[in-house]
Amino acid sequence: MSKEINTIGVLTSGGDAPGMNAVIRAVVRTALARGKKVMGIRKGYSGLLSGDIFEMDSRSVSDAIQRGGTILQTARCKEFMTEEGQKRGAEMCQVFGIDGLVVIGGDGSFKGAERLAHQGINTIGIPGTIDLDIACTDYTIGFDTAVNTAMEAIDKIRDTSTSHERCSIVEVMGRHAGYIALWCGIVNGAEEVFLPEVENITQDDLIRRILENKKKGKKHNLIIMAEGVGGTNELAEKIQRITGIETRPTILGHLQRGGSPSALDRYHASMMGAAAVDLLCEGKSNRVVAFKNGEYMDFDINEALAMEKSIPPRAREVERLLESR
Repeated sequence: MSKEINTIGVLTSGGDAPGMNAVIRAVVRTALARGKKVMGIRKGYSGLLSGDIFEMDSRSVSDAIQRGGTILQTARCKEFMTEEGQKRGAEMCQVFGIDGLVVIGGDGSFKGAERLAHQGINTIGIPGTIDLDIACTDYTIGFDTAVNTAMEAIDKIRDTSTSHERCSIVEVMGRHAGYIALWCGIVNGAEEVFLPEVENITQDDLIRRILENKKKGKKHNLIIMAEGVGGTNELAEKIQRITGIETRPTILGHLQRGGSPSALDRYHASMMGAAAVDLLCEGKSNRVVAFKNGEYMDFDINEALAMEKSIPPRAREVERLLESR
């Protein structure tokens, strides 16, 4: 028989993502409407181990839905990767009466949630990461805002690049996943996109293409580089040295993590947050909320972590077809 959940904890872990506050808000207000007590845990698993925990009410999340970042703050915690740390985390949950926990984050955060589930704490994960790299779901909280932030920045870079007849190399976030780079390549009309998951053209091939574009009268070149590929500054220096074309590298960095979340991020965040509370009230544990094929559903955390995600071949094909030649 499933145990009844009386107190739900909520934390954000790993990298922050726009829309996390909308998830927190949905968790708090849905839980309160279900007659549950809610405890906020600051600074992720680190805050759980240190007991940085407080009771939340409806006003705790007032005016939070439009804010970027996370009002609960976030941190990485090496201690929680150990069995001793996980046991301490479960014990701290018991001290504060937390029998259900919502974890908002990525793969690493879900691994921690899975270990807490083994310690007897009912846990539900919600995919909050700008990288769109959680295989069990078609959407992760923060991606839409991040890619729109990058798109707007690249549009501005393209304006000045055209004015000065430059080559611009723009590095976007994504250490292991190239979804932001791929989307920006398509929506910003890049001449080339470098992704960490696939084989890319060589630097020499790229330089030949830039020189061919110059002969055709093209006044600028825009190259999108995913963070995980690396070598942005070195490539810019090489292109300028060999072609004589002024080449500027721009690394957008954590600019993409901030800002008010988009309508899409707020909507998915709200729906997923409410779904997580419903799962806990049903006695479910060790699950990840997902948006798949147009529906909200849930997967076993171990099953979700075992799934693999790759760049959609058709999206890469379209990006190639639309490149300026």
